[in-house]
Amino acid sequence: MKTLSIVIPVCNEQKCLVPLYERLKKVLATLEMNYEIIFVNDGSTDSSYEAMERLRSKDSCVKTLDFSRNFGHQIALTAGMDCAVGDAVVVMDADLQHPPELIPKLLHEWERGNDAVYTVRRKTEGIGLLKRITSGLFYRFLSKMSETPISPRAADFRLLDRKVVDSILRMRERARFLRGMVQWVGFRQTFVEFDASQRYGGASKYSLTRMLRFGIDGMTAFSRVPLRIATYLGLILSLFAFIYAGYALAVKLFTSRTLPGWTSLIVTVLLLGGAQLLTVGILGEYVGRIYDETKRRPLYLIRRAQGFDREIEPPEK
Repeated sequence: MKTLSIVIPVCNEQKCLVPLYERLKKVLATLEMNYEIIFVNDGSTDSSYEAMERLRSKDSCVKTLDFSRNFGHQIALTAGMDCAVGDAVVVMDADLQHPPELIPKLLHEWERGNDAVYTVRRKTEGIGLLKRITSGLFYRFLSKMSETPISPRAADFRLLDRKVVDSILRMRERARFLRGMVQWVGFRQTFVEFDASQRYGGASKYSLTRMLRFGIDGMTAFSRVPLRIATYLGLILSLFAFIYAGYALAVKLFTSRTLPGWTSLIVTVLLLGGAQLLTVGILGEYVGRIYDETKRRPLYLIRRAQGFDREIEPPEK
């Protein structure tokens, strides 16, 4: 009999865990599969870990990982997939915006021969207009700039076949953007649409700063276009600078007009200075990621792992 693994990152979600578990159990009870539920505690400061352990104490299918600190949502998903043993792995959030009742549909598409089944939001209750617009624009912009197309409404709620999971886990970069990584590995993929409800409890862990960092990670991980833009910008501005220098020299040598001087000088300096700072910033983002990768630190550190029948360690290489 095949096995299904459910991976759920948890960060300050104590109010959501019991309702999530109860809905999951109702769905899993209808499946003719073995299953495991892996909760990954990503540095919660509330009682989330204690709630996870209470669930594990009464259900041997529940397993828990406890990070030494907060390492981030994408790293927590990776840790859960590192430990999952299922023939298929479902990753989902703990806030109940990802409905467990959709899992049978994901499995149906998997049984039809699809190796990756991701979900696409039709609508999301309670989301602000600004966030909806900026999120859609970002993913469309990323898809245009990257060689890897990414759906603008795709969620981190997806089912992955074992060979897809193994392929992703071979990619150990630190700036992880799993939506792009799933698309990059290829295989046969399809999607299922759903309506995302409001969060059951707690608050979103993606602040504006974290969303910007996540967006930059996705951009730099799957596109070299910013570097090309910096190169083209430098070439264009250099061309204009040479043209303007020729004009200024011609006016000086062949006319008696006095150059205005200050205005043209300050505009030129500001234009070239801004372009240089932009280029240095783009280069710095890529160099910073190279620096992070060369340190070869583990993606995460586990304080304790409960419920597993084997020793759990990050498979770093």
